[in-house]
Amino acid sequence: MGALFLICAVAGGSVMVVQFVLTLIGFGGEAFDLDLPDDVDFDTDLDLDADFDAGVGSEGGGHLDSSWLFGVISLRTVIAALAFFGLAGLAGQAAGFGGFQTLVVAVITGVAAMYAVYYLIRSLDKLKSEGTAHVRRALGLLGTVYTTIPAEASGTGKIQLDLQNRTMEYLALTSGHALAPGAKVVITDVIASDTVQVEPAPEVERNSHA
Repeated sequence: MGALFLICAVAGGSVMVVQFVLTLIGFGGEAFDLDLPDDVDFDTDLDLDADFDAGVGSEGGGHLDSSWLFGVISLRTVIAALAFFGLAGLAGQAAGFGGFQTLVVAVITGVAAMYAVYYLIRSLDKLKSEGTAHVRRALGLLGTVYTTIPAEASGTGKIQLDLQNRTMEYLALTSGHALAPGAKVVITDVIASDTVQVEPAPEVERNSHA
């Protein structure tokens, strides 16, 4: 049993550390980024409260819908569960617990870690969604180019604008000609929570044709 705990702790912990380091240096998006890969989806169109109500109310039982459990299980949550299962098992053995007690503690700790990671990622994902919702309020607003925006959507520059009484800065691209710093632009679309599409402001276009 000790070998099992050690393998889980080393394997799971190593993968978690590698994912974390790759994320810090800008790689490993497929492994740990909040933009989930196609085959691993935390959302699965599930709502926690709705699923809980459905599970409790169906057939007069008091259990959760099994589909919600499968929504919790993913690569990241399983890795966390394995790592903490192993660590808790090793800690239990070091503390002198019996074999059965150690196993129970390890399983409970692993399941708790799995759910903790699940809720953490869901919470961060909600924050990201809220950020996208806020930037959508910028549609139609005027901004000022901060760093040059390349022509024909070949790259991004930066713009500044006043949004909800705050000066915000976003990455920006344009489908037309390049826009130099200081140019006035209008936000026409939201590409991501930190990226918008812009076009020259109408008065700028009129001046250019004058």
